[in-house]
Amino acid sequence: MNQYDVAIIGSGPGGYVAAIRCAQLGMKTALIEKYATLGGTCLNVGCIPSKALLDSSHHYEDAVKHFEEHGIEIPGEIKVNLEQMIARKQGVVDQTTKGIEFLMDKNKIDVYHGFGSFADANTISIEKEDGKESIGAKNIIIATGSKPSTLPFIKIDKERIITSTEALKLKEIPKHLIVIGGGVIGLELGQVYKRLGSEVTVVEYMDRIIPGMDGALSKELTKVMKKQKVKFNLSHKVKSVERKGDEVIVKADDKKGEEVTLTGDYCLVSVGRRPYTDGLNLEAAGVKLDDRGRVEVNSHLQTNISHIYAIGDVVKGAMLAHKAEEEGTLVAELLAGQKPHIDYNLIPGVVYTWPEVAAVGKTEEQLKEEGIEYKVGQFPMRALGRSRASMDLDGFVKILADKKTDEVLGVHMIGARCADLIAEAVTAMEFRASAEDISRMSHAHPTFAEAVKEAALAATADRALHV
Repeated sequence: MNQYDVAIIGSGPGGYVAAIRCAQLGMKTALIEKYATLGGTCLNVGCIPSKALLDSSHHYEDAVKHFEEHGIEIPGEIKVNLEQMIARKQGVVDQTTKGIEFLMDKNKIDVYHGFGSFADANTISIEKEDGKESIGAKNIIIATGSKPSTLPFIKIDKERIITSTEALKLKEIPKHLIVIGGGVIGLELGQVYKRLGSEVTVVEYMDRIIPGMDGALSKELTKVMKKQKVKFNLSHKVKSVERKGDEVIVKADDKKGEEVTLTGDYCLVSVGRRPYTDGLNLEAAGVKLDDRGRVEVNSHLQTNISHIYAIGDVVKGAMLAHKAEEEGTLVAELLAGQKPHIDYNLIPGVVYTWPEVAAVGKTEEQLKEEGIEYKVGQFPMRALGRSRASMDLDGFVKILADKKTDEVLGVHMIGARCADLIAEAVTAMEFRASAEDISRMSHAHPTFAEAVKEAALAATADRALHV
């Protein structure tokens, strides 16, 4: 039986990054993955393929709706080739997963393809196509990620009533896509198919979309997506989803308790994700789960069994690929005797609709709840020369700073390229910058990033220059 310093179950962003960092630090490392390709949900059926479809559909929408305004005329009919779009998406996925395989070889990490489960606290049994194999490890990292959640009364048939996994490989453009859930996944995939010609209706239980983000972002994104002709049924409690032939009928109660019936040809169920620990046989290792099915860990991501760790979607916290990466790195460095840290308040969140939505730190709602006195600086994207040049006028940047110390407590933005702009805010907040610090940094002109400087100026005694 092969013995390792570290064995990692799951090859998503948390697992494979943990494997690389462990190998870099001189540990003999094994990575176990039940699927044929590495990369987990993110690379195979999550972040990467959804962004590929978002970009392809964005190009199509620009060609159909916006090129003429830029003086670009395309004679003839512009058509969607969905089969080619899906094939390109798969090409991006294949290239990315092959890159992970290269990194495993480069770092001399042993990869086992098969279903890994605990035989005991130091032994992992791997069920492979050609039989079983066991490996031993001094330390083990659980990085098995998450799976799409559903509602107890909904039967996912993977044909008409689907999850995000099936939405990434449809063979036709829906006539009417009903999206249950107004969170990140539902809005992103809803926008993909809206651009391609579907009627899209979002049904959300809460009174606003992206409910975990700052209320101003929810309000602005709702306004923009309504302009894009996406329909929203907010404060609606879904009570049944039924398929009849090629139709899907969704019934929900609105906030008055009155029944609403929606009929479409596809229904995307995007009500969140659940930790995936099925079949791990955690009992054999003595590892405990919490009341929400997550692996219990301490601040060092140790389980109740000191040499077994857990990271990513399978533990508490935001289900984000970059959060899992940071946790994988942290565990590897702890095992090497280093003293790494993660500030969970500074893990950014992003919605890759267009306009993009991004945020880090505290929301206004959280600051009010915590009784922290703060000031607000906000700047509209449409006041930027760069926004007018590219016709990306929607959105704003909002900076929340401590009223007494001026330290930046939260940054919330919606607009073009905000997924990239948020890194500036994270950097500033990691070094505990004040709003004035950001306002005094030179930002290239003309850029979208100038909105960050202007919002900082607005938070510093209302000094914004261009509004």
